[in-house]
Amino acid sequence: MESQKLKIELLPSVFVDRRGKFNQKKALKTAGLFAGVCYNKEGYSKIVEEPLEKTLKRAQNTLNSGHHSVYDHINVRLNLVNIPKILAMFLNNEKQYATSEKSSRYTKISKASTPVISDLEENLYNKWVEIFTNKIKETYDNEFVNKKIKHMAQENARYLVTIFIPTTMIYSTSLRQINNIAAFCQRYIENHDIDSDFENKVSDSMLDFYYELLRLNLIDDKLSANDKNRSFSLIDDSISNKDEFFHNKRYTICYEATFANVAQAQRHRTIDYNIKLLNEKKFFVPPIIENDEVLKSEWLNDMKSVSSIHPQGELVLVEESGTYKDFILKCKERLCSCAQLEINNQTKEAMNRIIDFAKSTDNKELLDYLANYSLGARCTFKDYNCTNDCKFKEGKTLTRKI
Repeated sequence: MESQKLKIELLPSVFVDRRGKFNQKKALKTAGLFAGVCYNKEGYSKIVEEPLEKTLKRAQNTLNSGHHSVYDHINVRLNLVNIPKILAMFLNNEKQYATSEKSSRYTKISKASTPVISDLEENLYNKWVEIFTNKIKETYDNEFVNKKIKHMAQENARYLVTIFIPTTMIYSTSLRQINNIAAFCQRYIENHDIDSDFENKVSDSMLDFYYELLRLNLIDDKLSANDKNRSFSLIDDSISNKDEFFHNKRYTICYEATFANVAQAQRHRTIDYNIKLLNEKKFFVPPIIENDEVLKSEWLNDMKSVSSIHPQGELVLVEESGTYKDFILKCKERLCSCAQLEINNQTKEAMNRIIDFAKSTDNKELLDYLANYSLGARCTFKDYNCTNDCKFKEGKTLTRKI
């Protein structure tokens, strides 16, 4: 299998030198100036006139004292090339970021562009793109244009491809946070289960990521010291279905979902997500083939044939926690014909479970709040303005199969 090495490129900013490396001295000076605002009654305009030695001394004091929040003012923009999808999920679960990632809906997966995938993955992917294309046309006749059908077929076929597939994304965060991430990588590498093929692969990708940060001069020993012994938040082996909790203001629910679903869900950074791999492997079945016993059986057999490489359609246990208001914001993104169907249906199911709780406790206030959001897709919400009517009835009633 051909290797595709992870590579990170620093995108242009005032802190990137002509070699493409991070200028730590310049960042240190800027942070030192910002830190002075806490002490100078005349404000920033006066601080910039102080001697450089004073500024750098203040910056060092903040590093030594652990008061690192001032380094959140220093922005870092990275072009991550060939980053494994699962590692992107680890990064995206830490919330403090902006990201733009290549979509598997709009880009075809092939060995020509992604040599890391196996011949089997490519063959199964192409096979099911064709099957889904025909099934969509058969089920919905003239409902969609060919380009839309192609995108939906690709989105479903990618469930058969490994979660370790390389992707590309722009990742922006702060200097402080990228050093936290570096520390989390170190902690995972040192403590992962060496008997787990999954964790070994994740650890290898984190090591590559760490060395790229080191090459770009982004790691500072004090910023990455990790005195609080924090670690990545994505995987939590302690979660279970018994952890469900409903309150007047907050909720925690557990459900099984694919890696692909979680990658979509964690974009809602006001909601917390943790996952645990299942002891016995299970796989998602796209609803459009769920009632076709022949295709369903063939799909599951094909999924099992690639189970060792952790396909994106592998189910994991998910724990989701947040406030009801943040959940409604999620509904305004995911209860839509344009959204991935799996997360659309999972969000609908979560809504039903929250409503059941409100009814069982006679919580009229919560029921009244949810009433506006439980009649269909987001275009039915009184406080949502849809600017692109899909004109798809089953999408609006949340009964679509694709």
